[in-house]
Amino acid sequence: MQKFFVNSNQIEDMQVNLIGTDVNHIVNVLRMKKGDTVLIGNKDTKETYITEIENTLEDKVILRIVEKLDSSNEPKVEIDLYQGLPKFDKMELIIQKTTEIGVTNIFPVDMSRCIVKIDEKDFKKKQERWQKISEVAAKQSKRGIIPEIKDKIKVKEIIKKIDEYDSFIIAYEEENEITLKEVLKEIKDKEQYKIGILIGPEGGIAKEEVELLKQNGAKVVTLGKRILRCETAPITLCSNIIYELDM
Repeated sequence: MQKFFVNSNQIEDMQVNLIGTDVNHIVNVLRMKKGDTVLIGNKDTKETYITEIENTLEDKVILRIVEKLDSSNEPKVEIDLYQGLPKFDKMELIIQKTTEIGVTNIFPVDMSRCIVKIDEKDFKKKQERWQKISEVAAKQSKRGIIPEIKDKIKVKEIIKKIDEYDSFIIAYEEENEITLKEVLKEIKDKEQYKIGILIGPEGGIAKEEVELLKQNGAKVVTLGKRILRCETAPITLCSNIIYELDM
């Protein structure tokens, strides 16, 4: 069953008005018609509904809510990914795959070893594209939410956020002893978790950045004996966190 997301103001009296590019996707790409069922996610309340198409118009598709689903596809661990800005094709892959896995928010991070440098005007354009990639991946994987692509952030700004998390974890290629499992044992057996993770860009994380974050409460872990690419590491780390805390 296909899933689409709407805002609360598109839902009224058990009726959903689907607008924008979703109209073309339903009518011309999927060729859906009256009576076909569609999953609708409310971006504001995180609720999900089973709906049926009542009418297809030129500028909107009208759906009737059949059932509100009690179950959620969201993990009980909320993961915020802080990703050192890599080349843009890699960033798109990271967003797509971590959205499918279950990440909550993605913060692009301007780090000392970032190869990519981007001004604010160009970043806003990329941010819009990345948000669309997140939305498409959320629809495909039937997420309860669309992960938000946040504004670009610097390492010094992350320090102020560390205390918001049950654990803030840095995957660092020069750490050889402390494992992810050890760090997660410190916070296990909670009903909900909020985890922040930091992954470096292609050039890795500078030692000075790691030390600064450690001094402010971040945990540094190894992901194993092999060095992972910057686009592989967030997928691996997110998957392992959800496996440990959500299963």
